[in-house]
Amino acid sequence: MFLVTAKQMQEMDRYTIEKFGIPGRVLMENAGRGAVDFLMEQFQPTPATRVAVVAGRGNNGGDGWVMARYLMEKQIPVTVYLLSERDRVAGDARANMELVETLLPHSPGCAIKEIIDVKGLEKARIGLIHQDLFVDAIFGTGLNSDIRGIFREVITCINQTGKPVFAVDIPSGINADTGTVCGVSIRAAATATFAFAKIGHVLYPGNDHTGRLRVIDIGIPAFTARDQDIRFQVLEKRAIRDLFPKRPFNSHKGSFGHLLVLAGSPGKTGAGVLCANAAKRIGTGLVTLGVPDCINSVVEPMVVEPMTVPLPETGSGTLSAAGLDDILVLAGTRQALALGPGLGTDPDTGKLVFALVEKCPLPLIMDADAVNCVAENPDVLTSRTSPAVLTPHPGEMARLAGISTSEVQADRPGTARRFAEKFNVILVLKGAQTLVALPDGRLFLCPAGNPGMATGGMGDVLTGMIAGLAAQGFSLENAAMAGVFIHGMCGDLLADRVGGFGFLAGDMIQAIPEVIHKHLT
Repeated sequence: MFLVTAKQMQEMDRYTIEKFGIPGRVLMENAGRGAVDFLMEQFQPTPATRVAVVAGRGNNGGDGWVMARYLMEKQIPVTVYLLSERDRVAGDARANMELVETLLPHSPGCAIKEIIDVKGLEKARIGLIHQDLFVDAIFGTGLNSDIRGIFREVITCINQTGKPVFAVDIPSGINADTGTVCGVSIRAAATATFAFAKIGHVLYPGNDHTGRLRVIDIGIPAFTARDQDIRFQVLEKRAIRDLFPKRPFNSHKGSFGHLLVLAGSPGKTGAGVLCANAAKRIGTGLVTLGVPDCINSVVEPMVVEPMTVPLPETGSGTLSAAGLDDILVLAGTRQALALGPGLGTDPDTGKLVFALVEKCPLPLIMDADAVNCVAENPDVLTSRTSPAVLTPHPGEMARLAGISTSEVQADRPGTARRFAEKFNVILVLKGAQTLVALPDGRLFLCPAGNPGMATGGMGDVLTGMIAGLAAQGFSLENAAMAGVFIHGMCGDLLADRVGGFGFLAGDMIQAIPEVIHKHLT
């Protein structure tokens, strides 16, 4: 599913009107009619349901006037609260307002009321709060500043009623490009948007205000999206499913790759174990886990299917740069390298990380301490001739980008995209709504996942899943997207089974085959 900015949507509207001769009023009619169909399905109003359409003076209000007319024709009592003087409504919105006015004498229980200031709101408040259902047609997707004055008062009043709200295009108060709240915002139970979903519908907190979202076809030709070079998408199950080939009957373990994992240190043995076991569960034929010599005897009983290999260590028990040659020999017979879970940041370990970034020809998946080491000099990433995936959480991303964690969280898509483009890597920015940013500027958002996944070890599992898919022959781009999506689906499966908290990273590993079997093969 494509996600568009307000400007991109505006350009597609303009192109449709100017190049194809489809009048804006026709697009508005299609929008209002489609929105009413969704509203009827979602809320099933009857002639006993009191509906308030709260309209601004622009085109979003115009959509609301169209909806009011269709609801009136269904004999549903509608009161339109116009947050403007009538004379300030213009264009297509005015034409539709006048159509509603002509219907009023034939529509018992319907009315139009103006609210232009606080005094007007106080006069209308009693009627407003006794409505059963609200249609929010105040602001459209062009809003980019804080809501003030009477608009703020009305939105607050609507939210305080506790009655369901149906938003037209986007909940008023949500920035369509970022999902941020512009001071105050409608909390909608459902939203009808037009032609394409907007970025603000899916990014937090916009997604928390949007409710159930439906994209309504209003007649904008689909190919106009190509001209806009839309580069933000939502990962979808059908696209991930297409990445999984059917396994030939005569397959053997060598058919599905051999992954090398370098991970673990004293006190962090579980990180490498989780990574290696996740790689096996996602179908990798063979997995070798390389660990510091001092913890090999501890790790071996924890991994039954993966193999282990003890490697030279530093004085602090982390992997040493002295093992570089041995590791490169191991890499020569493997198909991918996962580097970082529980690795530690000893300076000598950091030297090893940098050497592997520069010299290892395998597809490279870096997580945790490998990312922290690279953050000391991210320019090392530009020395690679083969692709790499980095999977930072927001704190690690902040270190990579040289900014604060709050700055990362304030613009997750922009931060991920800029880093991926600058350093020619695939960047997986973990967290709620994990993002996959590609070097060419494309960005993918994962809709799966839940707060129950906020526990230690989840990132180690994700690294193993992505690396395991890469070892099986998936391109790193596809491995990152599939790994992220399956990871989120595993979390959702467990949340459905045991509730929203208390499941562990190890439980995620056990869920991988079931998710793939039920949803992707």
